Amino acid sequence: MKVIFKSIIVAASAGFLLAGCGSGPKDGEYVIQLLTTNDVHGTYFDSTYVGNGVKKSLLAVKPIVDSVRAAAGADKVVFIDAGDCLQGDNAAYYFNYVDTLSPHVYPRLAAYMGYDAVTVGNHDIETGHKVYDRIARDLESHGIPFLAGNAIRTDNGEPYFPLYKIYKKGGLKVAVLGFTNANMKNWLSEKLWSGMTFESLVPLAQEDVDKVRAKEKPDVVIVSVHSGTGPGDGSMLEGQGMDLYKSLRGVDFVVCSHDHRPFVTCCDSIGLINSGSHCRFVGHGTVNVTVKDGKVVSKTHSTELIPVDPHRIDTQMERDFYEDYQAVQVFTTQEVGELKVDMRTRDAYKGMCDYVNLVHTLCLGCAPARISIAAPLTYDGFVKGGTLIYKDLFTIYPFENQLYVITMTGKEIKDYLEASYNRWIVTATKPTDHVLNIVQKDDPRTGQMGWSFIERAYNFDSAAGIDYTVDVTKPFGSRIVITSMADGKPFSMDETYNVAMTSYRASGGGGLLAEVGIDTDKIAERTVEYYPEIREILYEYLKKNRVIDPAVIGDPAKIGHWSFVPENIAGPAIERDINLIFKK
Repeated sequence: MKVIFKSIIVAASAGFLLAGCGSGPKDGEYVIQLLTTNDVHGTYFDSTYVGNGVKKSLLAVKPIVDSVRAAAGADKVVFIDAGDCLQGDNAAYYFNYVDTLSPHVYPRLAAYMGYDAVTVGNHDIETGHKVYDRIARDLESHGIPFLAGNAIRTDNGEPYFPLYKIYKKGGLKVAVLGFTNANMKNWLSEKLWSGMTFESLVPLAQEDVDKVRAKEKPDVVIVSVHSGTGPGDGSMLEGQGMDLYKSLRGVDFVVCSHDHRPFVTCCDSIGLINSGSHCRFVGHGTVNVTVKDGKVVSKTHSTELIPVDPHRIDTQMERDFYEDYQAVQVFTTQEVGELKVDMRTRDAYKGMCDYVNLVHTLCLGCAPARISIAAPLTYDGFVKGGTLIYKDLFTIYPFENQLYVITMTGKEIKDYLEASYNRWIVTATKPTDHVLNIVQKDDPRTGQMGWSFIERAYNFDSAAGIDYTVDVTKPFGSRIVITSMADGKPFSMDETYNVAMTSYRASGGGGLLAEVGIDTDKIAERTVEYYPEIREILYEYLKKNRVIDPAVIGDPAKIGHWSFVPENIAGPAIERDINLIFKK
């Protein structure tokens, strides 16, 4: 995928593109190369830690970067990351929380690879002040800024992180500005981002670009945002990449991220790059600049995605960081307990299953919770029965979400489940209908045609601690029938219950609480207890019980029971839909 566009600078737009009188570049032709990664999610090493599996990683990104530098000249290459580098893999977790005395591996890797700048992502903030403040200091010690100009301090109104940095590249002055996701407060507990607020990128990014251009007079401007590509219609706060691409002036590239969807385009005088996630691609942009009489008079932009070969790695880098990898592997492969049966996360889309039952059991074990609300967070994971190692806990629970216990009325719980299942299923009247809310289309993450859920599966919440049915033949609003509490006691629409859910959901993630009229900006008024990361709760459960037994975690007297009804319609229809999604 490659897009090229040439723009001629005319007098009407010269104010955006002048390099500055007197101190501008010499007349001539210039070429600046931009290389990008985003949403690396801790894929620092190529090993899967168990067996001989190989995955795409920063080890395989480096040869691509080196080849472009060798061909173009290292001083003509800008290399940036658009965020979410500190969460999602064993290596990140180990250096975030386990070995906190050794120098964190990520800043050392970033310096080794020659990153010019890194943008703060929402999952970077999710690690907590102690981690990301440390990372910011360590990156800065290597001359690499951790950028997020829209994370505004509440005490003085200034950015908490740097807004931008200026580089001299190939005879030109290059400005790199960075912004994080504006939707942060709807996903994360305020404890994680205390002292900050997050502003929308529109119109802030343009305002900041104008200020930087006026002060620094750069020849090339790059805006890196930890924000999804989005539809470009201003409707998606978490996906403002296309909004910026369509509206920014005086900018050469927008680098976006967050949605894990690889995409590039060029139009007018600007290019957009989203390299996907997990080191699958390296984003590549090229800007050819013509300078005449000390002024930029024309530019040609191109963008493309370079596939990463997981088997082509920098072997010297591998050797230089081997001790770090080995420490992670030892931690990752430690035995933590036993799983009685194989566990498949895709089973969650059919109804009750061991995977979600386990999460519910953990939640209901956190007093004073009487009801649990949880969703499948691993889309299609598998954990083999037998000895569990710490790595398996990342498959079971991949994120650093904390647990909240909040108050909800019975009616709010019923309405909440209606909203959740309305994203999960559609109304069916016969076994040949679709029940799961799926569509056949190109997958923007893989580029392949297939069936997939229309909504995000991590928003498919079910409940435990109650008995209920979901009638697939009924319309939204009348599908859920709650018969009792799990212990047989009555369930009342008017009673208030203590409900366990993730910090992501309690903070507004997915919009489900807002859909039933709960103001997540005031969730603290409903919160009766806070607990640590759910993966840590799982680890403590294993230390105490040693075994994950389906008979224990699925005990209906504790977690209750729910099912799709009527079975003669829901059963075969859902099984067929599952086969379409996973291509059986």
